[in-house]
Amino acid sequence: MSEKYTNQRHGASPKHGEAHNREHRLWSRRDFLSATGLMGAGSFLLGGLPLRAFQPTPLMAALTGGPNDRILVLIRLDGGNDGLNTVVERGNSSYYNIRPTIAINENNMWPLSTEYGMPLATTALQPMWNEGMMKVIFNVGYPQPNYSHFRSYDIMASASDSDVVVNTGWLGRFLDNEYAAFLESPPVIPPALQIGIQTNLVFKGDQANMSLAVSSPQEFYQIAQSGQLYNTASLGNTPRELELAFVRQTANSAFRYSETIHDAYGKGKNDVSYPGGNDLAEQLAIVARLIKGNLGTRVFMVEIGGFDTHATQYDTHLELLEKLSAAVKTFYDDLAFGSSGLEDKVLSMTFSEFGRSISENGSKGTDHGWGTHTLLFGGVIGNGFTGQYQDLSNPDPFGDPPFSVDFRSLYATILQDWLGNTPELVQYVMGQKQFPVISGLVPAIAPALGDNNKCALLGHNPKSGSSGTIEIKYAMMQSGPLRLQLLDKAGQVLRTFIDDYKDKGSYVFEFKPADWFIGSGVYQYRLQSGGQAFQREIRF
Repeated sequence: MSEKYTNQRHGASPKHGEAHNREHRLWSRRDFLSATGLMGAGSFLLGGLPLRAFQPTPLMAALTGGPNDRILVLIRLDGGNDGLNTVVERGNSSYYNIRPTIAINENNMWPLSTEYGMPLATTALQPMWNEGMMKVIFNVGYPQPNYSHFRSYDIMASASDSDVVVNTGWLGRFLDNEYAAFLESPPVIPPALQIGIQTNLVFKGDQANMSLAVSSPQEFYQIAQSGQLYNTASLGNTPRELELAFVRQTANSAFRYSETIHDAYGKGKNDVSYPGGNDLAEQLAIVARLIKGNLGTRVFMVEIGGFDTHATQYDTHLELLEKLSAAVKTFYDDLAFGSSGLEDKVLSMTFSEFGRSISENGSKGTDHGWGTHTLLFGGVIGNGFTGQYQDLSNPDPFGDPPFSVDFRSLYATILQDWLGNTPELVQYVMGQKQFPVISGLVPAIAPALGDNNKCALLGHNPKSGSSGTIEIKYAMMQSGPLRLQLLDKAGQVLRTFIDDYKDKGSYVFEFKPADWFIGSGVYQYRLQSGGQAFQREIRF
């Protein structure tokens, strides 16, 4: 027995018998999930989604260069942000009485108005406010608040009532509708992309997580620069390394978004310098570069943590607000570089699972509270305030003032006015409940009309000069898998005409019913492409 062999971990060699077999079983299951990003992520899990009848959507219009190419960026403030120290009611004696050591003094504020100000740590945002690129929504929350980080975040992510558990997210349900053929003809661009957050209920649909989750900027750089998620070149020939090479190659092959991410990252560039030592800025730099590289993803989410400020809040919170402000300002400077106008197409929104208690605690911090302020950023939103600031004049030692704006009204407003969806779809996403849209919060855009020029399925007609032949016309807005099928009136698939990868462009499929042994009658034909599904009736 060689010295090299005796120094190996027991189970590493086939000579170790059952221990080696057990090692294979344990490692294959555990390491495959971890190496491919499947462990807990859900991002690669696909499921059948309900078919949507032919109807152009705002996202489809965006892919075809239509007027609605707006983008939403969610900025999660993890831990529960203290809204009262983020936007301060100036001259409020009650505020200073209940926060004797952590209140923001007047000489440490810049003015939003004669009534409200923000800490000097957020001075980077002052030009955005002055230029009409920032709004404040006071005291956002929900009835019967839950003060658990995990449960309250799930409520915010799913848009549920506090006493109801919903296992899908508000944007997941929206993207379910947009990508009705997510399984059958998956898109080559991620419908949503989140950085720094491995799993997220926000994007979970009925049977699939609609987002690509990248755990860190470093993991993203690996994908963007090499087109691969995992390196295989440096692995040797030991059994474990060969097995690891196999699962990494499998993961790279399955990672269908890598090519489009690689291309967009290469085409885009950051035209300004982002602040160093700022994780949020690094995440937003990636988002800006992908937007400028025309990736096509319409929803992004980034995160900054540390807002659970139970003790010594003052300095910690100001440092976090400074990082947030510097990152957001640089992000919009980058989007606006060269008069591109991209800053007008991107709306960013902060959100947190809850606010903080209105009174400071004995540790010079704050505990879990009810509502908190939401900040909106964008080139065309204007500035101003929405909602009612917390009433601090009669502090309740056992609770906080009730919320002012239901967070679901905020979501409904963004879905309808910013992303251009119908009230019916918004009501579906909000769990068949109607939450009032906040008038004038963001500039409204009308949903895309039924214009064939903006759809993948362009229609059909008899072929001139060829009796009994029908031309089915369609267009690919982006390269990717495509499936064209014939269905009976009940929606059962009778024939599959095309099931192939197609390049971007316009196509005509010539269909002669007799050649497919199809008799006369009323049928439907369905196109599935880029995660979208469209369907029309045909008679012959």
